[in-house]
Amino acid sequence: MPRSVTSRYASALADVVVASKSLAAENIAVELKAFDAAMKESVELRNALLSPAVAPARKRAVIARLAEMIPLSREVKNFLMVLIDHRRSGALSEVIASFEAEIDGRLGVVRADVRSAQALGADQVEALAAELARVTEKRVKLDPKVEPELIGGVQVRIGSTVYDGSVRGRLDALGRQLRAG
Repeated sequence: MPRSVTSRYASALADVVVASKSLAAENIAVELKAFDAAMKESVELRNALLSPAVAPARKRAVIARLAEMIPLSREVKNFLMVLIDHRRSGALSEVIASFEAEIDGRLGVVRADVRSAQALGADQVEALAAELARVTEKRVKLDPKVEPELIGGVQVRIGSTVYDGSVRGRLDALGRQLRAG
């Protein structure tokens, strides 16, 4: 599905969340991810919700039943019904990612993908988040991952900007200098 379509659904959901003072965007995202995980785990559920042979009324009944089991808020249940009605339930993962990006943008938050050779301690994560917040002048959410091939140090990606303080990155840079010089 085109990104513009998923971003329209995500933006509409973000409008609902922001307009309602009682809804927390994090809770909405967690509920949507739980439903998405249930769809990915169950072939029967995925087939029922994605098949054009299944009537929309039947799909709505399935969502209503699952909303009680998972449980889902009224807003998430209604949003899933809208996706079903417009035959967009297959794009739920993309809509969730767009929703999180939309909410982050509205709240002035940037996401930073952090790769390190070893797991970072809580104090290191806190210090890194503080430094990135200082550099970007925004609130930063870190998504840390361990990648031993970095040898040591840290790589951070915020949007298209990469801050490479890894040993692997420094070795690569040194290799390029030696080949050029």
